[in-house]
Amino acid sequence: MADYVRNTWYPLTWSRDLDNQISKHRVIEEDIVAYRDSKGQVVALEDMCPHRMAPLSIGTLQGDAIQCGYHGLQFDCTGKCVHIPGQDRIPASIRVKAYPIVENMGMVWIWMGEEDKADPSSVYDLSQYHDPNYSVLEGDGLPLRANYLNLADNLCDPSHVAFVHTTTLSAPGHGDVPVHHEVSGNRVTTWRWIMNSPLIPIFAGLKDYEGNVDRWHYYHYYAPCIAVIDFGSAPAGTGAELGDRSDCIQMWACHFITPVDEQTCIQHWLLVKNIPADADTDARLLAGLRIAFNEDKQVLEAIQANEDRHPDFRKVRLAIDASTLKMRRIVEQMTATESAARYRGRKAAPTEPEHTRCLKNTWLSSPAC
Repeated sequence: MADYVRNTWYPLTWSRDLDNQISKHRVIEEDIVAYRDSKGQVVALEDMCPHRMAPLSIGTLQGDAIQCGYHGLQFDCTGKCVHIPGQDRIPASIRVKAYPIVENMGMVWIWMGEEDKADPSSVYDLSQYHDPNYSVLEGDGLPLRANYLNLADNLCDPSHVAFVHTTTLSAPGHGDVPVHHEVSGNRVTTWRWIMNSPLIPIFAGLKDYEGNVDRWHYYHYYAPCIAVIDFGSAPAGTGAELGDRSDCIQMWACHFITPVDEQTCIQHWLLVKNIPADADTDARLLAGLRIAFNEDKQVLEAIQANEDRHPDFRKVRLAIDASTLKMRRIVEQMTATESAARYRGRKAAPTEPEHTRCLKNTWLSSPAC
């Protein structure tokens, strides 16, 4: 298993896609079964019965408990075993892991690390999402056969837009516009301004602008799995770069990444915009963004295929890679810090007597004990 940041909130799935039905998910190589209980709360459990290791996702719901489809053991919303067919005594040790869950911004967020460190207030939030002056457009959960850090590279990189998204997010001739970046804690911000430029195709018709605009792209990456792109346009020369955005088109493309395994991730995306909700406009924006993000998908999956074929290839680095390299160093440092803490914890743990270790996870006596 690869190293992942564990003490963080990962997007599990859209809130809209969870109901009182069992669904199966995978996050950082852990299999999870999820459903809503009778109160509408999301339950997320380890997807493996401790009896014979059958996936609980092939079972059924009995009220708010999930019943294993192999021998009928039932587990409640906390992961505790509450019923064993044909057996009155239920050992307290028979349970499955239950994951902390928070819902925000239309997403179900899951905590994959130490439960006592799961702070619901630390879930990512964009204030404009809740502001009635803005409208929200939920997108898709786009599966990619690509490592999640390759997707994060893409979402820290305004420079690729001029070459990949020529019909949606870019206008011709802007590949040489300089890119800037800064690092603050576990966040990397990469940005560029394109002055006195035509509107990008996806913005056409959203406002009655005459002439060119000044355009901005601010890519905010929050390690390890969140990227929020603030992009917009204002009439050229009206001071948008200096902070006057009183007459502008502004959108935040929120990308919440679920690392599935080393070669797979899911890109959940939504749009927050200062353009009122309108069925026709929203349909056009959704169609355009789906084209754009599928263009990224095509490139990233081709990269992953080459990485699989050439695992020892040494990539060249360019000046435009500065922010993505720093992004990866942040993730590496986060995983290294957690790994060191776990190692210290293991060393500090008292050694169990041999007879205790023998008896663990078994109902049978052992001659060695």
